[in-house]
Amino acid sequence: MNQTDDRILLLLEESGLMLSPAVIAANLDYTRGWVSKRLRKLLEAGLVEKSQSSYYEITERGEQYLAGEINANILEDAIED
Repeated sequence: MNQTDDRILLLLEESGLMLSPAVIAANLDYTRGWVSKRLRKLLEAGLVEKSQSSYYEITERGEQYLAGEINANILEDAIED
């Protein structure tokens, strides 16, 4: 897990919305390509889910991670840089 991952998850949680990689990138001041790469990793770890065609939302597991209920070390295999 890295700072980008945490910021993406926080944005999704706080907004309560399904967001596209482009919207996430614009709000967090990252490139769309970097956000898309991180979203793929978060998807593999079950922290976000893809809704509709290219919109993402946080999962219950993602919310548990943000609440400190899931240790980041457990997710490291799925979230390698």
